Amino acid sequence: MSSTYGENLRITIFGQSHSPAIGVTIEGLPAGAELDLDALQRFLDRRAPGKNAHSTARKEADAPEILSGLNGSRICGAPFTAIIRNSDTRPGDYENLRLVPRPGHADFTAQAKFGGAQDVSGGGHFSGRLTAPLCIAGGICKQLLEKRGVSVFARAAQIGGVPDEGALTASVAEKPFPTVSDAAGEKMQARIAEAKSQGDSVGGIVECAISGLPAGVGDPMFGGMENRIAQIVFGIPAVKGLEFGAGFSLSEMTGSEANDPFTIENGKVTTETNRCGGILGGITTGAPLTFRAAVKPTPSIAKPQKSVNLETMQQAPLIVQGRHDPCIVPRAVPVVEAAAAIAVLDALMGKDKESAWT
Repeated sequence: MSSTYGENLRITIFGQSHSPAIGVTIEGLPAGAELDLDALQRFLDRRAPGKNAHSTARKEADAPEILSGLNGSRICGAPFTAIIRNSDTRPGDYENLRLVPRPGHADFTAQAKFGGAQDVSGGGHFSGRLTAPLCIAGGICKQLLEKRGVSVFARAAQIGGVPDEGALTASVAEKPFPTVSDAAGEKMQARIAEAKSQGDSVGGIVECAISGLPAGVGDPMFGGMENRIAQIVFGIPAVKGLEFGAGFSLSEMTGSEANDPFTIENGKVTTETNRCGGILGGITTGAPLTFRAAVKPTPSIAKPQKSVNLETMQQAPLIVQGRHDPCIVPRAVPVVEAAAAIAVLDALMGKDKESAWT
């Protein structure tokens, strides 16, 4: 099923942008583990809409209602299900999109696949709204990974051509804007404001790192860590590219430049550099696992766009209504963390199913 992910954990996302609720069901969580529900809410708040000038004006509390899977604050072994109720919806803003699809959005492909049965309000099941339940699952997985000494953190590495400055060595979760450099963050926000004032949008790059992973996690061929992470990260709307370690720049290097020399440190095998991004042959090396996700500009923009009328099969102009992010990247940072945490926990549980999680 396209809305289900995982091998040792099975995570299913359900709902539509303007349905009564959206949610997630997780099977396979280790029974007995304690969850910090306040920390989970703080993580969800990082993604929530309506918080600042560079996000959509839609106001949603994004407070999860846990229906099953907990006994008090401990995972009880039953399937975990949580919902987030949608309250601030304006479906009337989207009626014209059934006939005149947005360029760059899934309106046309949804029509081609579902023949009009799809929910167009807010983008339906294709909406970025569905990343909220993904963050419920990812927030839980982050907590379980932290019990094993594994940390997942990310930043906005670039927005609208403006790069962040400094190395990603710790989480920017507590900062109001997810960059290492506050000065770079201010420049990015100015670039977002400029695009918004012109009725346009900008994209960017999210960089993510996972530290504390042991060597030996993952599998060769189709079960590699790159494969696992790519499958779930590409489930985030607007992600259009992914690279691990030095990524595409490796293609411009010689082998002697690209290879990470091995060495011994504190009695363990490690590498002097990490251009491979902590993965060789699909399996972790023990170095930080690093990747970068390219996020395209928001397709729903205020500028007039060229489209077609699917009923008359004639050219038609389009003015998009509704409330939309002029840049998705800042809110995508915790979503990428969530996706990475799910993929890593799923793989780690496969390596060591007998580990104590409590």
